[in-house]
Amino acid sequence: MSSALRSSLVKVSRPSVTVALTRRAASTHAISNPTLANIEKRWEGMPPEEQAELWMALRDRMKGSWSELTLQEKKAAYWIAFGPHGPRSLPPPGEGKKVAVYTFIGLGVSFAIFAIMRAFAKPAPSTMTKEWQEATNEYLKAQNSDPLTGISSEGYSGKGHIQSPSAKA
Repeated sequence: MSSALRSSLVKVSRPSVTVALTRRAASTHAISNPTLANIEKRWEGMPPEEQAELWMALRDRMKGSWSELTLQEKKAAYWIAFGPHGPRSLPPPGEGKKVAVYTFIGLGVSFAIFAIMRAFAKPAPSTMTKEWQEATNEYLKAQNSDPLTGISSEGYSGKGHIQSPSAKA
């Protein structure tokens, strides 16, 4: 039983040792200049697997001493990490114009909907006339409504409920 367990542990540990040795060996050799040449122009067109492979190789190289990195590797690592690609890519030409045009179209449609609703709306209710609101003020004074700070308070100088123009005008 213990020999079966031991053999299964050996089988599991061997591939991980091989992978670690491969990575260590890969990180000790510089990445070729043709692979890194013109990376700024080629990066977007590269297949995702190739991008990941190159980034992993650079990452492994950066784990060691940075003085061992070539100038090309340093430039490529910086560009891949912080360059204008993916979510940091530059906006396409004319995007500002497109946003402005669609904003004005949206505002125009909103105004048209508002104008149509106003054209077919019912008239204002009778409670929205100045006379009605003055009568409301008198009623509230008679009821002694809000006697501390409101319309029934001593020395009140506000308009009360008056907010609309006269119906006679």
